[in-house]
Amino acid sequence: MDTPNVGIPEQLAQRLSMPEQHEYLRAKHARPKVSRRGALIGGLVTAGAAGGGGVLIGSGSAAATPTLATSSATAQVDGSLVAPFGRHLAFGANPATQMRISWQVPFAVQQPYVRIGTAPWELSRKIEAEVRPLHTPALSKKLPEVDQFYLHAAFDHLKPGTTYYYGVGHEGFDPAAPERMGTIGTFRTAPARPERFVFTAFGDQGVSYHALANDQLILGQNPSFHLHAGDICYADSSGMGKESDTYDARVWDQFLAQTESVAKSVPWMVTTGNHDMEAWYSPNGYGGQSARWSLPENGFDPASAPGVYSFRYGSVGVVALDANDVSYEIPANKGYTDGRQTAWLDKRLGELRADADVEFIVVFFHHCMYSTSTHASDGGVRDAWLELFTKHQVDLVINGHNHVYERTDAIKNGEVGRPVPIGERTDPTRDGIVYVTAGGAGKELYGFGPGVEDSYEGHVNDRESIVSFHWTKLRVPDPDTVEWSRVRYTGFSFLAVEVETGAQPRMTVSALAESGERIDHFEVVRGRSGGGAAQ
Repeated sequence: MDTPNVGIPEQLAQRLSMPEQHEYLRAKHARPKVSRRGALIGGLVTAGAAGGGGVLIGSGSAAATPTLATSSATAQVDGSLVAPFGRHLAFGANPATQMRISWQVPFAVQQPYVRIGTAPWELSRKIEAEVRPLHTPALSKKLPEVDQFYLHAAFDHLKPGTTYYYGVGHEGFDPAAPERMGTIGTFRTAPARPERFVFTAFGDQGVSYHALANDQLILGQNPSFHLHAGDICYADSSGMGKESDTYDARVWDQFLAQTESVAKSVPWMVTTGNHDMEAWYSPNGYGGQSARWSLPENGFDPASAPGVYSFRYGSVGVVALDANDVSYEIPANKGYTDGRQTAWLDKRLGELRADADVEFIVVFFHHCMYSTSTHASDGGVRDAWLELFTKHQVDLVINGHNHVYERTDAIKNGEVGRPVPIGERTDPTRDGIVYVTAGGAGKELYGFGPGVEDSYEGHVNDRESIVSFHWTKLRVPDPDTVEWSRVRYTGFSFLAVEVETGAQPRMTVSALAESGERIDHFEVVRGRSGGGAAQ
């Protein structure tokens, strides 16, 4: 006999907000809870000294709200047979002194921990890790229930500009043992003073051969950190912010295993896209993200909006936003912050612009403020944030959502402030802001409108204007003729941004195709030179 549908009926799901969907599913799939210690042996990291580094260890983030695992968590598994996987790093609010180490185990283990030090043969004592298990029931007859075990350790008071070695383990698996030393990873904290560095960025990756190829190219850039502008793994294939019987939590296991080659040594900084609203987990569909990632907790409310935060690396201030809060296109979480995110953004951009050590401000979020591809532009993000970006002279905005590469001219007050052809230089204090859609990270590609050609380095097809649209308050696409679409590429790609300090600080923004070929580049230099070709 067929199993009855265990999700939310389609018509009902369309009318419910993310919290309402969560409560519906919880009531339908309730199971007994157990204490954290009963679920897994673990707890908050307290304090310790790493070998050779004098490292102080701070407490981890508050636990995520999803149901704690029960039956599988109490299973007896020989720890020597269980290998950690899916290691991924993230900065704390201060990249010079704070790092968060996260990983996963396929089964419940005893006493998970981290060892850390400034040499691989001088790792610290075992430093207890925080456990954030997730249980996902069989939300449809197509998929099984899933238990996942995520482990985290927060390290504070590290030394700036220092390379650290670390190993993750548990009872029966010691990374410091000679036969396990191949599992030791490394990371480097941000320098105390600005220096040349590279960071990379994209959105909409998922799990695929193309996603893996992009990861390997990114690793070759030797980036100091990576920005992932939402739609992280696509466990929820619907992307509409409603419970879906296609939600498969196991896709996260695939994604974190795929990403580990980069993220075990390069802080992988994520924010939330429409596919990252997962109705089973509260609050706001973000409980799964809070369980899987440890991100800076300096946003307006890290518990309810984990994808909203900021950090400063060298001379660059970075701000992550959750565009689900303001999107006109996909309104499942629209208005959930009640304006608090936008108020925080105004305050934070003002603080960064007033900081004498900050030369450039980079903002990244998912939905496109300016794009002509499939989803086009979201009028919600324009209405909420365009004025603030202009007011605080943001230098670069990075989006995903559309699975292409598209780059604008410099836009000032909603219009082209200055054309920025490939290889040119722009000054945000005079010309306006360049917006980049970097959504070609690995998922199926989109295209542009009928008759609209790609236009990229070596294949330039400039057009005076393109017919597109943008989403309105009524969730109705409004036809639009735009003049700002400067570069377009319908292939897999990512951004590599080189930041240089000195007499004339600059950001050189390049887009690289999956082949390694450069498809776009331009320079951002503030208030020190006119436009023209990059030098």
